[in-house]
Amino acid sequence: MRKILNQELGRPNNIENASKEKHNFCVVLDNVRSLSNVGSVFRTCDALGASNLYLCGITGTPPNRDLHKTALGSEESVNWIYFEKTALCVEFLKNEGYEIVLIEQIEPSIYLHKFSPIPSKKYAYIFGNEIDGISSELLSMADLAIEIPQFGTKHSINISVCAGMVLWNHVSKNL
Repeated sequence: MRKILNQELGRPNNIENASKEKHNFCVVLDNVRSLSNVGSVFRTCDALGASNLYLCGITGTPPNRDLHKTALGSEESVNWIYFEKTALCVEFLKNEGYEIVLIEQIEPSIYLHKFSPIPSKKYAYIFGNEIDGISSELLSMADLAIEIPQFGTKHSINISVCAGMVLWNHVSKNL
């Protein structure tokens, strides 16, 4: 075995990446407080080809040194938009034809492994605050909710890890 060098991976630069076709999903961060989490979600969106990243409420935005520490430049390759209120972002996405998907432990929800995105649909995956989760005003705006089964005592997964799991589920089921 041999590690593949970065130069051998054939990755596009930011200009080439901007013109590449993206996947049929976007990500919405609803009042995410940790800049490390926001930066990590930028990297995941870049790696998995999200169409857009929407930063809402108190969620930090670039340019920001702390966000950059985990984003590692992906804040330059991912299309991102800021909304002061998440509900306005969700209304915008609904008008754009997105299926609104909350990632939250609510009733009713679908377990992640049982969710198969339909290739012809557009999805907006919404991830909430690290302490309070999704804003309650968004519950009535959603089309469905996805929950990741958990077996420990905390019943929560770090938002950046959760985003990676959900977005990989989407991409892997549409390869």
